[in-house]
Amino acid sequence: MTLTDLRSGFRDDDQRRRVQDVIHDRLADDREPQECRYLMRFWWQLVMSYTEVSMDDLVLNVGESKLDVIEKLIGAIRSSHDAIDAWIEATQQAFPMIQDRGWTALGNDG
Repeated sequence: MTLTDLRSGFRDDDQRRRVQDVIHDRLADDREPQECRYLMRFWWQLVMSYTEVSMDDLVLNVGESKLDVIEKLIGAIRSSHDAIDAWIEATQQAFPMIQDRGWTALGNDG
């Protein structure tokens, strides 16, 4: 399954940025560097027309619970803007904010 069509599925740039914020703030945990790397490549895929990451890459490198959430997002993007909004809400409720340890280590606490 190609992921190059995802960037055209959002209502507007604001909705896409909200989805990217959820991925960054709640899914891409730097304590799991390999998984984080592939989630951030997916984050980029949401604005790129070329292949930044494939579904096979995600299956091999992202844990089951987060992969399920990403698959639901892909379905929502290909379904409707309202489905994307529902995904944002559900994912924010299901996953707590991640503390960016690298950012904190640099002395950037907030």
